[in-house]
Amino acid sequence: MRAGDFASAWRIADRDLDALRASGSGKHEGPRHLQNIWRGEDLNDRIVLVRCYHGLGDTVQFARFLPALARTARDVVVWCQPPLCRLIARIEGVSRVLPLHDGAPDVAFDVDIEIMELAHALHADADLVRMQAPYLVQEGRPATLPDHEGLAVGLVWRVGKWDKRREVPAVLIRTLLIPGVAAFSLQREVPAAEVADIGARDLSTAEIDQLVHTLRALDLVITVDTMVAHLAGALGCETWIMLHADCDWRWPAAGSMTYWYPRARLFHQRKPNDWNAVVAEVRDALRQRVGITAPELRWRGPEPVLRGPAARAAASDGASDSPAEILPSAPGRSSRSR
Repeated sequence: MRAGDFASAWRIADRDLDALRASGSGKHEGPRHLQNIWRGEDLNDRIVLVRCYHGLGDTVQFARFLPALARTARDVVVWCQPPLCRLIARIEGVSRVLPLHDGAPDVAFDVDIEIMELAHALHADADLVRMQAPYLVQEGRPATLPDHEGLAVGLVWRVGKWDKRREVPAVLIRTLLIPGVAAFSLQREVPAAEVADIGARDLSTAEIDQLVHTLRALDLVITVDTMVAHLAGALGCETWIMLHADCDWRWPAAGSMTYWYPRARLFHQRKPNDWNAVVAEVRDALRQRVGITAPELRWRGPEPVLRGPAARAAASDGASDSPAEILPSAPGRSSRSR
């Protein structure tokens, strides 16, 4: 799937699913997040319960398959995390949304499937996987941002408890506040002093609908690999995502583009734990972006100074890959070929 070779991915998945069925193990054994829900049952003309047992970002990313599921199922009922219920309910083909809880689902259904299994169940090809247009319905107008001058940039630099390698030190984020940029923090649950030290204004919120309105109002979102990256990408916002060296399978191992979100740009660590070079590359791209968007705001004076490791990283070869493709290469193909 990382390489975009979906036919091979589904052959492997079908083989493993056959072995799972042959093992005879119970369908709902084990802790909730380890349950093997779907076992290959036919989804055609069935009432399908879609369970969202993973993170918020996983639900947002794989919700793109719900309209395709609705074209084959009789009804699609989604059992998802409460903060996402209103957003998921607006997706084409979803009949009903229930808030996820630790008990049994309060609805009758024929087949249940985890949302991250939908691509396999549908044997999705590249056209179905690739985001053709924003699939999250945007109700109402974008938020009104506080008065500002320059490019409105939303920032996220911290992550939850899972895989702290994704987190970027706040001291490096501060170097992105170059002339022509108005920075707004989307980061939740951090001390106000940390946001103030970066120099951003706080627009964080626990309300997903409010966050959607804020993302739509911004010119650019710069984030680590977390839910905001998926939400902004699914909304069609311009989104820059900073990735650690051993990034999750859903992102290509190299290159600046991803088939998941056409307006996303990826910035990879070249060496583990080296965020200095990544942030220096983002900062260089941001200087260009400010110049392109608002020439009258282009900085004419001396450049802000990066000190220590960040300065050495900025002096090294930190140019990002050009966006030469939408889909990552299949095995055996050049990374620059289509």
